[in-house]
This record gives sequence, structure tokens and C-alpha cells, in this order.
Amino acid sequence: MTVQSELWRAALAEGKRRNKYSAESSWIDGIRFASKAEAKYYLMLKYRERLGEVTDVRLQEPFTVLGPKGQVVCVYRADFVFWDVKEGRQRVIDVKGMQTPLFKLKKKVVEAFLGITIELAD
Repeated sequence: MTVQSELWRAALAEGKRRNKYSAESSWIDGIRFASKAEAKYYLMLKYRERLGEVTDVRLQEPFTVLGPKGQVVCVYRADFVFWDVKEGRQRVIDVKGMQTPLFKLKKKVVEAFLGITIELAD
């Protein structure tokens, strides 16, 4: 047995599951965030919301891409969607430390078929 598998088994025995990309989850306002970076972005958005710079902040907003016959091609969940008052537009943000091949594909599909620009924050 390798050291890696021993660590994995020990973490499972303690009830802790390691993230595939070593991201540590965080809890803020009773909301679980997949990474500290995502939690930090949430705090920044809450601050900007108090200042009146952004409104209508939504988390884990789903965007469904349908095929020509109405079948679901994919569902993309944005980390954050909000109205940017300064820029006068809706923004779709995904906080990524690492862009997986699946994310890159979904990003292209959503942008091409739904006309939505997905911005990356790290």
C-alpha cells in the first residue's frame, strides 16, 4: 500500500474526504463553499452588495443547454451570478484554481449556445 492510499484511508476513517485538487471547503453564513477562494469571492461580493455596487447575487445558478430536439446536452452551474451596477450588466463568475477539461468544454458550449460569457476568478 502506498503512502497516498494510507493517507486517503486515514482521512476516510476520520470522516474527512480530501478534495481531488486539494481545495479546502469553507462555511460562511451557513453556506458550504468548495474552496477558500470561492468563500473569499463570496465575502467580497457581500461587501460590494453593501456598498450598492452589485445586486441580485445568486450562488450555484444552473444554466441548461438544450439540443435541437429539446434534449439536455449539459447543465453548467455558475459559482456566482449577479448584476454589476457599475457596469450595468449581469456577470457570471466561476472561481477556478484549475480548469478541468470538462469545465473547459462546458464553458465553450454555454458561451456558444446561450451567448453567456463566463468570467474566471482565481
